[in-house]
Amino acid sequence: MWGGRFAEGPSAIMREINASIPFDKVLWQQDIDGSHAHVAMLAKQGIISSADAAQIDAGLAQVAAEFEADGVPEDWDLEDIHMTVEARLTELIGPVAGRLHTARSRNDQVATDFKLWVRGATDRALDGISALQQALVTRAGEHAQNVMPGFTHLQTAQPVTLGHHLMAYYEMLRRDASRFGDARARANECPLGAAALAGTGFDLDRAMTAEALGFAQPTANSLDTVSDRDFALDYLMAASQCALHLSRLAEELILWASQPFGFVRLPDSLSTGSSIMPQKKNPDAAELVRGHAGRIVGATTALMVTMKGLPLAYSKDMQDDKPPVFEAAGLLDLCLAAMEGMIGGAEFNTNRMRQAAGLGHATATDLADWLVRAANIPFREAHHITGAAVKLADSKGCTLEDLSLDDLKGIDTRLTEDVRAVLTLDASVAARCSYGGTAPDQVSAQVTAARRALGMEN
Repeated sequence: MWGGRFAEGPSAIMREINASIPFDKVLWQQDIDGSHAHVAMLAKQGIISSADAAQIDAGLAQVAAEFEADGVPEDWDLEDIHMTVEARLTELIGPVAGRLHTARSRNDQVATDFKLWVRGATDRALDGISALQQALVTRAGEHAQNVMPGFTHLQTAQPVTLGHHLMAYYEMLRRDASRFGDARARANECPLGAAALAGTGFDLDRAMTAEALGFAQPTANSLDTVSDRDFALDYLMAASQCALHLSRLAEELILWASQPFGFVRLPDSLSTGSSIMPQKKNPDAAELVRGHAGRIVGATTALMVTMKGLPLAYSKDMQDDKPPVFEAAGLLDLCLAAMEGMIGGAEFNTNRMRQAAGLGHATATDLADWLVRAANIPFREAHHITGAAVKLADSKGCTLEDLSLDDLKGIDTRLTEDVRAVLTLDASVAARCSYGGTAPDQVSAQVTAARRALGMEN
């Protein structure tokens, strides 16, 4: 493949360090698609004959059929998927196969193949996000009125609804979908035709190959084209952010499934047992989603460090661009599917959630807000009075709602029997009726809007 430049072939060490076929063989379909588009353009421009183009097209189709049926052979002497395809094509149709690489370099070829693959991975991520969002929205609609504790610092803060909590993750995923959408838009320029780094002297129609491969337009600068892996980093950064969100949701399910919480029972199909403790039901799928987030973030870091100091244009370091992307994409697809299954199959213990919401004086803020409205006092003063009420309730071992009127009057004479109306859990969540709040009506409205955005039937 190297031609007559070298007197000797590569050493065994060079052969092993140089070969990328063990991992880039997954690009075989993209490589053949790009070759079909390239040869059609060469024929249309009169750079090669129509007869040669037809022969190459037929040969490429046969190579694709073989790879589909039997997999891609790994010949390390051929280095990569590009030379593997060309070598098999040459075996099938002879020397005319050599015309395929006219006005093309492996530099623009790999950029095109990889960008096509990343674009497909982005579409899979968007589909997976949408499926998980639909599961979240469905369950949120079922639990728009079910009360649970809302936490800050993992301490009971204010009561919220389970539907509101689930919709928080819908919003995180909505931003993830936006990031992937932006990444896909930026990746929608075709590298093919940039050649090695400077373009080519052949009269190419780059717009034709871009359209054939589903790109909006060709790239504008040949140096940037073969040097660019922003599209891969864009994917990885969006995947990392999405993985962090999935990890947070997984962590909550792990906590909620523990006996001290008892908020949820996860599906048996996504749980495991213990080799020694028969009673155990471990949330291993959720734990692996949490763990995989680290690997996805690590993949992002790996490619960032690879690219950070490379001069223009192509350097062999860039061969290491694909393994982290392939790994991250596989993990993200799996994590999204696992979380969809967990949310869809979760059995929520709403009675236990409601019981927990009544602990920790979760309606204390409602007492302070009532003082601001009814007694017309500054919130800071109301906060101080409420703190005294919490201290008294703690000393008596009761809830704020259970304090007697004499207890309340002893703290501040402006506290009346009317305050009890705001101290129930249901009253507390109903009062949070501002846009985006936890009030059941607000949650139901957000669920309706989300179903519409996702194209779900209402």
